[in-house]
Amino acid sequence: MMKNTFLIALVALFTLNACSDSSSKKEDQPAKKEVLFQIKDGHFTEWYAGKKQVKFEGDLDVKGNRDGKWTFYSEKGNMLSFTFYDHGKREGYSVVKHPNGRIHYHGEYRNDKMVGVWTTYDEKGKNKQVKDYGQPESE
Repeated sequence: MMKNTFLIALVALFTLNACSDSSSKKEDQPAKKEVLFQIKDGHFTEWYAGKKQVKFEGDLDVKGNRDGKWTFYSEKGNMLSFTFYDHGKREGYSVVKHPNGRIHYHGEYRNDKMVGVWTTYDEKGKNKQVKDYGQPESE
């Protein structure tokens, strides 16, 4: 009987020790950091925390520069802006929206510079400002 009590006490002590060791190891380990972006087949994607909703996405050229259409989304999945790029430089049309979905401003880029007419609107869609940046000088 004494042997059984001793054996049970030994097993209990071992079990308690094993449990306490595993919990302290978990506390010592740093929490895994969530990776919120991915580059796959030349396409860049960044997510909001939790990876349930895309934040930014667009294509990259062979040097890793933005190329083509880049889009930014709200946490609810609504498109908030897009801009076209040509090997890292803004080139083409760009639209930015207010959080309510109405257009905030839009215009065009050439060689990373604003050109032509850019129009800005308030949150109700009323035209606030029109500015003409002219055409770029010939290169």
